[in-house]
Amino acid sequence: MAAIVVSVATTLVASSPRYSSSTTSLLFTKLRSSSPFLRFSLAVTPFCSRKRRLMAHTLAQANLGLTYPAGIEAPKISFAAKDIDATEWKGDILAVGVTEKDLAKDENSKFQNSILKKLDSQLGGLLAEASSEEDFTGKAGQSTVLRLPGLGSKRVGLIGLGQSVSTPAAFRGLGEAVAAAAKSTQASDVAIVLASSEGLSAESKLNSATAIASGTVLGLYEDNRYKSESKKPALKSVDILGLGTGPELEKKLKFAEAVSSAVIFGRELVNSPANVLTPAVLAEEASKIASLYSDVFSAKILNAEQCKELKMGSYLGVAAASANPPHFIHLCYKPPGGPAKVKLALVGKGLTFDSGGYNIKTGPGCSIELMKFDMGGSAAVLGAAKAIGQIKPSGVEVHFIVAACENMISGTGMRPGDIVTASNGKTIEVNNTDAEGRLTLADALVYACNQGVEKIVDLATLTGACVVALGPSIAGIFTPSDDLAKEVIAASEASGEKLWRLPLEESYWESMKSGVADMVNTGGRPGGAITAALFLKQFVDEKVQWMHIDLAGPVWNDKKRAATGFGISTLVEWVLKNSS
Repeated sequence: MAAIVVSVATTLVASSPRYSSSTTSLLFTKLRSSSPFLRFSLAVTPFCSRKRRLMAHTLAQANLGLTYPAGIEAPKISFAAKDIDATEWKGDILAVGVTEKDLAKDENSKFQNSILKKLDSQLGGLLAEASSEEDFTGKAGQSTVLRLPGLGSKRVGLIGLGQSVSTPAAFRGLGEAVAAAAKSTQASDVAIVLASSEGLSAESKLNSATAIASGTVLGLYEDNRYKSESKKPALKSVDILGLGTGPELEKKLKFAEAVSSAVIFGRELVNSPANVLTPAVLAEEASKIASLYSDVFSAKILNAEQCKELKMGSYLGVAAASANPPHFIHLCYKPPGGPAKVKLALVGKGLTFDSGGYNIKTGPGCSIELMKFDMGGSAAVLGAAKAIGQIKPSGVEVHFIVAACENMISGTGMRPGDIVTASNGKTIEVNNTDAEGRLTLADALVYACNQGVEKIVDLATLTGACVVALGPSIAGIFTPSDDLAKEVIAASEASGEKLWRLPLEESYWESMKSGVADMVNTGGRPGGAITAALFLKQFVDEKVQWMHIDLAGPVWNDKKRAATGFGISTLVEWVLKNSS
């Protein structure tokens, strides 16, 4: 019904001179309130007086299949740090994170670990007995939830952490396991305690609590917006025991909430199908961030004509075949309380759908049905923007840039063999229309450099070659700057996301030379991720520190058939490390 109303309303606007652009905006604002993803082109393009052109544009923007996501709110969990004995806690599940060493027993089959020993004593030895019967050894990924009488909690959960626990990824995994246990038992109140926390420093305890909280929120979340029925999780509160209390820990937990919310936002962007998340919709989601945090953000959305004025021929060449027009997104964060000491740019590939163009994706393994995730880089960038808007770091200015478009097939589309000219004047012979992401990023990187930034990180689902090299869990990074590599790797270690630095082998550039233009857009099959990064390097000012992150592998979880939100946590950590 909503789609029908939109068509009628737009036709009225097109055919009647009584409707001004302000009336149009008001009309659509009322319509949009009924659906969070109801979008229209007039929000970001000039009002068109030509009836036929506007109507054609409206038809192109209409949602195919009458599909609109349900307005399901992300789970709201109350986190609290408490310094009470685990045996005295009352609630649904007391979850204990244990390492393999924690499960060591004496000759009487009694736990030696103090917390496990105390719990087992309270339970009359049933915990040790049950853990043996369940063959629970504390290995990473193992978990068992037992309903045992004798404690204030209805159930006790043992969550394996492996041989030792010292990484954010392990603590995040603990939170995810607790969320899974809470979902399966419909628990409302949960407490989490580490069997061994004595060896952790004060800072490690803060970081551990942050990672546990993030893991719990992200583990509980399921994207059910496109399902006709969904079950709402019951979990309402999580108490973290034994890792300290006080304002510093409360601040860390709020930080975890902000980043988790941003990751969920990023996941939802990637999960949304291309008939819902068009370039116009992505641009409006970006504008919403700027509107929500208007005290620190401003937004500039460029249409095709404005991009043409900036000579973005490489980007516009990719967009030329689609009925959905391109939208170039630029959000700018300026810190409260004074000028920034450092200026950064985050650039994300924003292909809301990639058919491959005339080099259409065909055959087994082409994954054309998953090409909605080809805007995973832009989701990371906009997710980071959302988190930065909440956290409001000082001393750093950040530009969030996305050249959003679709790579489709039509009579107006880019052909193999065409030559396009990027905004820095360099010419590119397009020998493969399916290597389109780098063409859009070329103009986005030139634009980023023109903002006067000192450091740029771009993120893109750029090459299958990187997935072949590093698998589905690790992103490849490329940079000529050792200092920037150290910064971003340190940020990834804090976030628990996995990156691996690959070489920028300059000799491989020989395969990227064209006989009729400055370069081609793809080289030979060997080293495809490297030649793609070398291509991007041609569009970055030598004075600017630059890194390319190829996240084609970890952007998507095949097992869960859903987006991961990869990159957002690392970007937030990196921006904070650059703030004063």
